[in-house]
Amino acid sequence: MEKIIIGLIREGKVPPDHRVPLTPQQCKKVMTLYPNVEVVAQTSPIRAYKDEEYEAKGVKVVDSLENCDIILGVKEVKIDDLIPNKTYLFFSHTIKKQPYNRELLREILKRKIELIDYEVIKDRHNKRLIGFGRYAGIVGCYNGFLAFGKKHGLYDLKPAHLCADRKELELELQKVKLPSNTKIALTGFGRVGHGAREIIDLLPIKEVGPEEYLSKSFDQPVFTHLEAEDYFGRKDGKEFDKGEFYSNPELYKSIFNRFLSETDMYIPCHYWNSKSPFIITRDDLKKEIRLSVVADISCDIDGPIACTIRPSKISDPIYGYDPITESETDFMKKGAIAVMAVDNLPCELPLDASEDFGNEMLKHVIPYLIKDDPDKIIERATETNKEGQLTNYFNYLQPFVNGEE
Repeated sequence: MEKIIIGLIREGKVPPDHRVPLTPQQCKKVMTLYPNVEVVAQTSPIRAYKDEEYEAKGVKVVDSLENCDIILGVKEVKIDDLIPNKTYLFFSHTIKKQPYNRELLREILKRKIELIDYEVIKDRHNKRLIGFGRYAGIVGCYNGFLAFGKKHGLYDLKPAHLCADRKELELELQKVKLPSNTKIALTGFGRVGHGAREIIDLLPIKEVGPEEYLSKSFDQPVFTHLEAEDYFGRKDGKEFDKGEFYSNPELYKSIFNRFLSETDMYIPCHYWNSKSPFIITRDDLKKEIRLSVVADISCDIDGPIACTIRPSKISDPIYGYDPITESETDFMKKGAIAVMAVDNLPCELPLDASEDFGNEMLKHVIPYLIKDDPDKIIERATETNKEGQLTNYFNYLQPFVNGEE
């Protein structure tokens, strides 16, 4: 059986990303399950897992990945670090024609690199198999409660990135004390939304249906988890059709404004299509509303949530939005909406996020990368080949590569 060497690259993104695609224990498991595979790790001073931890599990730590067949990363690989004629797996952020990574894609083609993008690794039903969305939801929801405590002077949570791990983060939640009439709305049922639910479920907050949420007062904190039909409606007044909404969102309008006068904190975790209507407009926020905190985990800038005007940083996660001037302000100012819009949330818990991601790698990627791939999971996620060409699945990117769009 042919030997395969898999290398973990040293992340070069600035600011540094401490996550890894495989933990030391997971590397050991790969080598145990597949005796023809050797995993090595490029030496790194920034990984959440140290070089010594990899060595302790029998993983060689090396300076160069020149001898590797497959190279695994997390974020975009620096152009200077790309090795010709290799197979790479990482989040390239090129499939949506992101202009800031056009040169990266050109260099990948020039160096005849086979690029497999995590973002498009899907099963035969087109469902994504791998990602950090769950931990985006977990950390983002926690940050929402952190923001709520600060905005209303109720309690003070330790920032997620200063917690050693998820266990410490969950202990911090014991400090959360919400007013008895607190109402929270959550949108999104994917990995991100379910991750957020994991945090809410650790708190004494009761779940109620959307109509009950809108029509009743409660003597304990409550939340409602909204389906798309709860906050979008057809423009012509006809019945909501989920399939039609996702294929023709321009036929729909937002009806979320009915929740604004009943909601203290909104946690958006939904996927949003640029053709879809905005959920909360600037005019919506100018009205007499109750909303005071938005933990925008989806983080679409100048998009569906009007108060999300920029991403925030892990070191400074909250800013204020003034609905009257439609501009940024101090989030503690009266009438200002406190916005949490960190766009790299899983980086705040790199150990736990890496372990979760690596478990998905072991289950959904490594077997098909190394052995048979009957459903073409890897093939359909392969953006470029070693002939220096885009694959048939990604031919639509050719005008982007050429600089024509």
